[in-house]
Amino acid sequence: MSALSNAWAVLRGEGLYAVLARSVRRALPYTPTRPSLVAYEDAIAVDWRTPHPSAATPPLTTDGPLTVAWVMSPPGRNSGGHQNIFRFIRFLEEAGHTVRVYLYSTFDPTTLEESRERVRTSSSYADVAATMEHYPEGGIPDDVDVLFATSWETAYRSYRDASLAKRLYFVQDFEPSFYATSSEAVFAENTYRFGFRGITAGGWLAEKLSREYGMPTEHFDFGADPAHYSFVERGERRGVFFYARPETPRRGFELGAMALELFARDRPGYDIVLAGQNLSRLDLPFPHRVVGNLQVGELNALYNGCAAGLVMSLTNMSLLPLELLAAGVIPVVNDGPNNRLVSDNPYIAYAAPNPRALADALIEVVDRADAASYAERAAASVSTLGWEESGRQFLAAFERSIRG
Repeated sequence: MSALSNAWAVLRGEGLYAVLARSVRRALPYTPTRPSLVAYEDAIAVDWRTPHPSAATPPLTTDGPLTVAWVMSPPGRNSGGHQNIFRFIRFLEEAGHTVRVYLYSTFDPTTLEESRERVRTSSSYADVAATMEHYPEGGIPDDVDVLFATSWETAYRSYRDASLAKRLYFVQDFEPSFYATSSEAVFAENTYRFGFRGITAGGWLAEKLSREYGMPTEHFDFGADPAHYSFVERGERRGVFFYARPETPRRGFELGAMALELFARDRPGYDIVLAGQNLSRLDLPFPHRVVGNLQVGELNALYNGCAAGLVMSLTNMSLLPLELLAAGVIPVVNDGPNNRLVSDNPYIAYAAPNPRALADALIEVVDRADAASYAERAAASVSTLGWEESGRQFLAAFERSIRG
C-alpha cells in the first residue's frame, strides 16, 4: 500500500490525530514521550494504587455557592461532548455557583481566543458566564472548591494537581474502548481507579464503573431540547437518516453502511441522508445524500423529513435517539446493555448488531401502515424529557458528592 493510501486508511479508521501522531513518530527517533493526549510527565507520575488525597478529605460543610473548575480539552466546533459539558456548566451557574474552565492539551494548536470565540458564537453551546483559561502552570488556585475532570487525559492532570479541591469525574463514555489494545486504553481505564467520584451520562456507565472498578458513581438521564427538536411534519416522510462518522470507530460506520445497502436494495426510492462528517468523496454502493456537519438549529428540518434514523452506538448511547424521537423519527439502534440501560423508550427500535437485522428493522419502520400516527406518538413520548430534569438530577448528584 502506498504511503498516501495508508494515510487515508488511517484517517478513515482512526482520525486525523492518529495520522499526525504516526507521521511524527516516523520522523523522529523512537522515544516513550511520543505524542499522546496525556502529557508524559502526568502519566508517569500517577500511581493509582494510592487514591488522590482529596478523596480522604471531609465533605464540604458550607451551604453557600462554590467555585467549580472544569478541566477539559479545547472545545471543538461540532463536539457533542463539549456541548453537553457546557449545558451542565449552565445548570451549576443557575444554581448560584461560580465556574471556571481550564483547557488542557498536549497536541491541539487551537489558541485560547479561538476556543473562547468558538463557544461564544456557536448556537450549539449554552451561554455561560464561566471564564476560560489555559491550565495554570502552578496548578488550580486555592479558592477552587470542586475540580471536575472531563476525559481520561484531564483526569491525570487533575490527579497530579496539589489542590485539595473535591475531585469529581464527568464521564460521558467508556473511553478505553476508543482505542485498540494499547497503552492509551490502559491509561484511560486506570482513571476509574483514581478515587474520584463519578457523575455519568446515563445508567450504563454508572453501573459499569461501579461494578468493575469500585468507582463511586451517580448518573443523570438523557434529554432532548424541545427548543431545537419538535414534531412538525405530519405527512408522509421518505427520508432515512444515518449518523455517519467513519473517523469515529465507536459509531460503527461500516456496519451501518452495510445495513443501508441492504435496505436500499429492498426498499429503493428512499432518500438516505448521511450527516455528522463530510463524506462527499466516499464511494458507497447505494444512493445517498451527504449533508455533513450541521449546526443544531439546522437539524430539526432535516429530521422532520425522515421516517427512520440509523444510529450506531458501540459504547455509551448517543444523544441522537431521543433527539430523533422528538422530531418524530423512529431510531434504529444496535441492541445491547450500553444502549438499553440508558433508555428503554418503547419507540426505539433495537436490533441485533448485524447488517441484515438492522436493515430489517429499518424496513419494519418505513413499512408501518400507521407511520404518521406512530411518529406523532413517538414524539409525544419524549415531549417532557427536556434537559431541565437532567439538570436537576445532576445538581442533586453534585450536592451529594461534595457535601456528603
